[in-house]
Amino acid sequence: MATTEKGFSAALNARIEGSGTETIVFAHGYGTDQSIWDKILPLLAENYRLVAFDWPFAGTVKDQSLYDPLKYSSLEGFADDLVTLVNEMNLRDVTFVGHSMSGMIGCIASVKRPELFKRLILVGSSPRFINSDDYEGGFGSSDVEQLLSNIETNYENFTSAFASLIADPINDVVVDKYEKCLKRMRAEVALSLAKTIFYSDWREILDKVETPCTIIQTKKDAAVPHNVALYMENKIKGKVTLEIIDTTGHFPQLTAHLKFVEVLKGALGSS
Repeated sequence: MATTEKGFSAALNARIEGSGTETIVFAHGYGTDQSIWDKILPLLAENYRLVAFDWPFAGTVKDQSLYDPLKYSSLEGFADDLVTLVNEMNLRDVTFVGHSMSGMIGCIASVKRPELFKRLILVGSSPRFINSDDYEGGFGSSDVEQLLSNIETNYENFTSAFASLIADPINDVVVDKYEKCLKRMRAEVALSLAKTIFYSDWREILDKVETPCTIIQTKKDAAVPHNVALYMENKIKGKVTLEIIDTTGHFPQLTAHLKFVEVLKGALGSS
């Protein structure tokens, strides 16, 4: 049975379910909400204490004033929120599972408050999305400019095109779920947040991350090339394990949820 929280965590729809000595905190990525974990949580609730919540940009958060474009012009604003949430819920020594942008948020928070985090699970995460001379992020500057223009000029069209690109394009159920989540996010929030994500460069924080990490990557992810996972594996200071799941797209928790849970349990038992 899930229990809901009070204060800041309540505003983010935080809930706790399951039981066990290990606490796992799940954080979703751009354009989604905590429902992205719905296939995962029931398979873990018997043995683990699970925390899920929505970031302020999610369409499921009632108080729209929580999303402050200035505060969230950097992922550091989200990292501060994560620390606040963990403290308010009296959590310590957690395993943090961060999907996409939330992987980097977890890295930043673990550097700020290492005692709060036992391990990080980084799912389809990237420190930088734009290519440079010595780095393959997956997007050219013109790609990002076009993406931002599409959000600004026709958000409805953007949601369907972006969902098809980022989710597994042959999996209509996953594409449809992501598109519906994107549509629940306000267009002005989607634009502001996309700028934060795509213009971020957090490569230099990786060698400050000492918390043990497991990187989970799919075989083909249009948002995060395989080389990014290898880069992170090489640069993160602490112990790192890279796990490749044999599925396509940016959402292994949806397209290969049983394998995802298997990999997650392996990571939980590794230290």
